Amino acid sequence: MDGVIQMVNKTDAQKLTQFTAYFVTNPDKMEACNFATFLPVDEDTPLQRAEWIKYLGAFANLEDRANHVYEAVKSNYMCLTKAAENNRKAFKPVVAWLRFNEGVWSFSNEAYKMKYVLDAGGENIDESINRNTYNTSIPDDVDDFHAFLCTVDVVIDETYTSHPVEYSLSTFLQNLKVSEDDEQADGFGFLTKQSLWRYDKRMQNSDSLDWYNNAVSQPQLVLADLLEAFFPTGNYTTIYLRNLAKDEKVTTIDPQMCNREISTAMEPIKVTC
Repeated sequence: MDGVIQMVNKTDAQKLTQFTAYFVTNPDKMEACNFATFLPVDEDTPLQRAEWIKYLGAFANLEDRANHVYEAVKSNYMCLTKAAENNRKAFKPVVAWLRFNEGVWSFSNEAYKMKYVLDAGGENIDESINRNTYNTSIPDDVDDFHAFLCTVDVVIDETYTSHPVEYSLSTFLQNLKVSEDDEQADGFGFLTKQSLWRYDKRMQNSDSLDWYNNAVSQPQLVLADLLEAFFPTGNYTTIYLRNLAKDEKVTTIDPQMCNREISTAMEPIKVTC
């Protein structure tokens, strides 16, 4: 409730015995009989990730509740997917998930992200690229990377930073070897259309992204964000995605923002479609 997570040393067997189930994300290091593998992030589709609530429900004798929640999430997700099909008929934006690390740009091709793009009415670039990394210390690589970005409509920048609040458009351009007043930037469609995004809009304790927590259990909200990113209406406020091109800021979440009693189970948020 106060936003602080208590760390438990896995070597302290006495502390671990107080838990009926201790969920771990590394199945190769099972060390106690009350360890339970929990790997929703390894699934290939957004709905498969969310469906792990059924697994959790079994540990709490709340299978009915878990099924209710998942069906609500799935129903809203599928409704939004159908809405995206209408947009896809008129325009199909090319989308790239990018990250910058130690001077090298690379494309992310994780299955669940590719699925999100397709379900939101976009087109992935993974089948059209003939290489996956571009080193910014090599001029030819920079030129090739810039040329490729000219063919992209939407960019989702996944670059890791320990200070998301300080990560801005200028940070992205600096990593790209382009200045804000450079005419070359005008050739990037995703910049002229102001469609440069990051999934670090909701953050707790200065470094914990809600993308890795709530977004896993409510993929319908991520899909709604992507729909607004791909086909902007101006009538929907994104939850997890922030627009770098529009200088959108990070939102710090805390217990005071919770609009329900802590003892009341959260209902899935349904987005109008």
